[in-house]
Amino acid sequence: METTKWICYAIGYVFVTAGIMKLVNADFKGVFFGLGLPFPEQTLFLVAIVELACGMLIIGRMYMKIAVPPLLLIMLGALYFSKLPILWTEGLLSFAMGARLDIVMIILLLLLWQNVRRAKIIT
Repeated sequence: METTKWICYAIGYVFVTAGIMKLVNADFKGVFFGLGLPFPEQTLFLVAIVELACGMLIIGRMYMKIAVPPLLLIMLGALYFSKLPILWTEGLLSFAMGARLDIVMIILLLLLWQNVRRAKIIT
């Protein structure tokens, strides 16, 4: 199987499960309130829907030029709002442990974006 398909499945799996968990698990409301974001409940809902929809599009390898950028923004936001404070308060090792999935997802999304632009996968 082509490597790009596996990357799509991995990215899609992570974002679809994360989106579903944000919709069904009430603990995420507390997390979003704690981040100090404006309109935390609405932001949580929007992030969950975007993760779910874009994750499913990527699994289906459809509209990837549209699906990848919002997920990159979500991952960069997650690093900034939830992981950088760990770096400042708990140190580099705690940050590295907490941010490992975020960093891997950013790398995979960038690889996918590069492949989409180069190979003109279904747009």
